[in-house]
Amino acid sequence: MPESVNRRDFVIGVGGALGLSRSLAARPAAAGLAQARVVGANDRINLGVIGVGTRGAGVLRQLVRMGQADGKNQVVAVCDVYEKRKRQAQELSKAELATLDYREVLARKDIDAVIIATPDHWHAKMAMDAMDRGKDVYLEKPMTHTIEEARQVWLTTVETKRVLQVGSQTCSADQWWKARKAIQDGMIGQLIMSQGSYHRNSKGGEWNWTIDAEAGPDGKGDNYIDWKMWLGSAAKRSFDADRFFRFRKYWDYSGGIATDLFYHVVAPLNICWGEAQFPYRVCGMGGIYVFKDRDVPDTFTLTADYAKGHTLVLSSSMANSVHIPGLIRGHEGTIVMVDHGMFEGRTDSITVTAERVFREEFTKKFGSDKVVIPVEDKGPNAHMQNFLDAVRTREKPVLDALTGYKAQVTIQMAVDSYREGRVLYFDEEKHKVVNKPPKG
Repeated sequence: MPESVNRRDFVIGVGGALGLSRSLAARPAAAGLAQARVVGANDRINLGVIGVGTRGAGVLRQLVRMGQADGKNQVVAVCDVYEKRKRQAQELSKAELATLDYREVLARKDIDAVIIATPDHWHAKMAMDAMDRGKDVYLEKPMTHTIEEARQVWLTTVETKRVLQVGSQTCSADQWWKARKAIQDGMIGQLIMSQGSYHRNSKGGEWNWTIDAEAGPDGKGDNYIDWKMWLGSAAKRSFDADRFFRFRKYWDYSGGIATDLFYHVVAPLNICWGEAQFPYRVCGMGGIYVFKDRDVPDTFTLTADYAKGHTLVLSSSMANSVHIPGLIRGHEGTIVMVDHGMFEGRTDSITVTAERVFREEFTKKFGSDKVVIPVEDKGPNAHMQNFLDAVRTREKPVLDALTGYKAQVTIQMAVDSYREGRVLYFDEEKHKVVNKPPKG
């Protein structure tokens, strides 16, 4: 891979920024090739959950219910830098280990896989550490906080041969796979444009989760937060409860709308297209129009062009809840996957409609100029179950690291474009963002 960054050097650099011991940060990258426990068909999968805030606690409850239902997995370790969350997670899961330090989870040889549901700026470091210790990883979206981190996580899966599923659960819904087949069957002809949205509206402008007023680094007992650990590689600063409890409003830890919401749109569209793709050119626009208590925009648009000859257009606002339909346009027809526009919402069917000039030909091929394709409801556990199945079979999960990386590139380029005020390009050969169209 031309001009690739050495993964071991990257790990050392990140480890140094986190202030970790050199023995941990500088361990050989090949450490992940050490023998891990082979999970047999009848063995329980032992899990660790790292980060049990709002999202992580939801995933933990899901895993506990699934384990109680079929006995095929058990949570044996939980971790959070907030003492109260850690205690509550242990009480819920009956986990043997509860810790403030994720490295204690990874040190356990009996753990087969970890779920990482921390703020975004920790995702890459924890995922790579886990894989280097022989663990499979369910990594909550967004995949990482930067493009380079996403590439390094993907390279680590290649090197260690660990399973990694990115946790955008909507990707296991049936509509994307039915749309994928419709495109492969030639129902819309040449792909032209995809569109989607993710709109919300609340008085607080989203992400203003409840603050525990007594919690912090000086808190006693349940109120203690390990703020230094939480900051990790982010800029050092005094404790700020708003940043801790509402981290998605701040660039240091999140990409705002793009990384929190657009990942649920870009990832499934990559599935629909039949082949996950890097963008060629990306532009992000928007602004802080209503909610002034944040770094990130409350209204945001993403436009991306792809080298194969099609465009992606996405819109979102935290100040208006009206969606646009989620659809894919082709030269000969259009697929509407979610007419209500909510990519995480359920739907009974997708619809493929012929373009007027191709109606006669389309009808001859498919029986009508409008085809309704039923969609199976796979239930709320499908994405997690897909990951657990992959831990056993070693097969590629639905949202694998390479697909996740390609989705992250599009999203993060939009964030960087917005922040830098310019259009950005991606050089697929060099795996680098560049300022002008790459040659060739």
